[in-house]
Amino acid sequence: MAETKKQQKLNKIITDLNSNDEKKISKAVKSLEAHGNSTVIKPLSDCLLQEISRKNKTEIIELLCSLKDSSSRVELMEVLDDDKYLAIRQTILTVIWNTKIDFSDYIDEFVFIAIHGSFLEAIDCLTIIENLEGPFMEEDLLESESHLKNYMNSDAPKDEQRAFVLSEIALKLKDFNADVDEDM
Repeated sequence: MAETKKQQKLNKIITDLNSNDEKKISKAVKSLEAHGNSTVIKPLSDCLLQEISRKNKTEIIELLCSLKDSSSRVELMEVLDDDKYLAIRQTILTVIWNTKIDFSDYIDEFVFIAIHGSFLEAIDCLTIIENLEGPFMEEDLLESESHLKNYMNSDAPKDEQRAFVLSEIALKLKDFNADVDEDM
């Protein structure tokens, strides 16, 4: 019974979050600070896709950046990987590098986005990768290197700025690989 009451409260907050009223949205975001959990990440992301005030967007981004619960990691990565959220992917990357959560398990996905996303997304991915704590799974590092090799060996035109960012990522991967080799 208590769980359903909590879910009902969350559902009401999410309904307010989807309103067109700036004050209602602000109040909903404040309520989520106290009563939210990782299941509200997608509704918050949906709200960011809508035409809402700059104030409301800032409040939502600040809430997402303040996440500390590691269960939020999966939800954030699902948003990042979903094409529905491409318009806010850079915002979600910024959120990820501002949270206190470790995303080391997703290094290969950040390398993939750095290669295939926008230049600014590549910079955000580099920042995230530089701040990953590890330890890293050897297969994730190999997958990351594979992404980079495929990019370098492709006939696609290379952007000089992106190439620099990717070379920085490659150097960081080399450091991570050295750490993995030392641990063996």
